[in-house]
Amino acid sequence: MDDEKELDEVLKEAIKEAEEAESSRVLYEKKMRFLGRMGIVMNFMKRMKDVPPEKRPSFGKKVNAIRDRLEEEFAAFEEKLKKRELEKKIAEENVDVTMPGKRRKAGALHPVSLVKAELIDIFAGMGFEIFEGPEIETDYYNFTALNTPEDHPARDMQDTFYLNDKFLLRTQTSAGQIRLMEKKQPPIKMLSPGRVFRSDDDATHSPMFHQMEGLVVDDHITLCDLKGMLDEFARVMFSKTSKTRLRPSYFPFTEPSVEVDVSCAACGGKGCSLCKGTGWIEVLGAGMVNRRVLENCGIDPDKYTGFAFGMGVERIAMLKYGINNIKLLTENDTRFLGQFKEEN
Repeated sequence: MDDEKELDEVLKEAIKEAEEAESSRVLYEKKMRFLGRMGIVMNFMKRMKDVPPEKRPSFGKKVNAIRDRLEEEFAAFEEKLKKRELEKKIAEENVDVTMPGKRRKAGALHPVSLVKAELIDIFAGMGFEIFEGPEIETDYYNFTALNTPEDHPARDMQDTFYLNDKFLLRTQTSAGQIRLMEKKQPPIKMLSPGRVFRSDDDATHSPMFHQMEGLVVDDHITLCDLKGMLDEFARVMFSKTSKTRLRPSYFPFTEPSVEVDVSCAACGGKGCSLCKGTGWIEVLGAGMVNRRVLENCGIDPDKYTGFAFGMGVERIAMLKYGINNIKLLTENDTRFLGQFKEEN
């Protein structure tokens, strides 16, 4: 088959494929196959050098004529397809205004959002100011300034998401306490809510969760002040009869340090499956601010004392609403979330 006959066959094939195109997108793909920079017609132009000199003028004229014809054909088919697609879209989007409207279910605040707002309300009522620090922190603010030595388990790569040698995703909102103490001298009364990140994942832990940490620094602050504040928190958050107890513990940034339990609201402290028969449920960690932490922030530990506490918002929400799996808080199941509608 000579080149000109081959061109005629290409013209017939192109028109046939254009006729069979079911959408403007498919038509465009077929057009590029024939008329694109690497298309079939352009390849004929590249073969010009192989055509005998005496046949080049007529061959070139033939190629240009077919290219122009195909441009016209594809344009005509494109116009027809776009018109057909528009008519179909208008038909599908046609709305019968006489039909009754669809009711949209009202949303509900997430239990974590509810508890976070309630916690802020409780502590703001006690005079706490809100401070939100960055989620990407430096090693200094997340660990060193909080008196966490380099060999402490909290620095282990299994617990912390490191971005590089200097930066990491914060593992605690305590870093915000350091940032505020560097800028402000006592009296300080601050609450630092926010998301934190740890490499931990099971029924009661999540790699990303919300924490709320508080700090009070002033003259003559004692562990009794901490206990009184936590008692008020427990009564408002859980029940009017709730009590707290402190158990010795260890945190590098507080000394002495305590684990704080609250009396089980489900059984009134008598013992049940929720509290595993003890009558108490662990809710947070706290303690008196370590002298070294105050010194790192330029605050005189001989003049001022303070206490700090930190709690997981998800944990408080799970205890308050009887949620037994933390994964339910991240599944966005409207059936689950709808249960908290009355709490808004």
